[in-house]
Amino acid sequence: MSKAIENKQSQVQEITEKFQSAASVVVVDYRGLNVAQVTELRKQLREAGVEFKVYKNTLTRRAAEAAGVEGINEVLTGPNAIAFSTEDVVAPAKIINEFAKKNEALEIKAGIIEGAISSVEDVKALAELPSREGLLSMLLSVLQAPVRNFALATKAVAEQKEEQGA
Repeated sequence: MSKAIENKQSQVQEITEKFQSAASVVVVDYRGLNVAQVTELRKQLREAGVEFKVYKNTLTRRAAEAAGVEGINEVLTGPNAIAFSTEDVVAPAKIINEFAKKNEALEIKAGIIEGAISSVEDVKALAELPSREGLLSMLLSVLQAPVRNFALATKAVAEQKEEQGA
């Protein structure tokens, strides 16, 4: 077997492992972005623990089939970059969506969220969700509301009784 074929097989294996271990994947078309813009996007993704790579489409298609996510192959045409996140499901979608709002040349093509193929609309909907901390804050607020209301009602009753007694 030639060295080139061995190299391609190892790349397919690497991409397959990334598809299998990723909590979420976002595929984008980066045509029209200049080097500075791509560098800025990579920096933002790296800070969030997201890997952003460009692979040959043929290798990516083979890896997607091996990983069982061949539905993504429909969008693997033209220049693509793929963002892989192993921990945070929302991070790549949120960062790329925000970046795409400022740089119209970046186009979200599709995604894989926890093993399920997702459309552009699904990826954008995921990006609009609040962060984990924001969701926890909302939950805490909802849980505290009944106690807060009870405390206010008790205080109002106590004040009313005080006025009646005075």
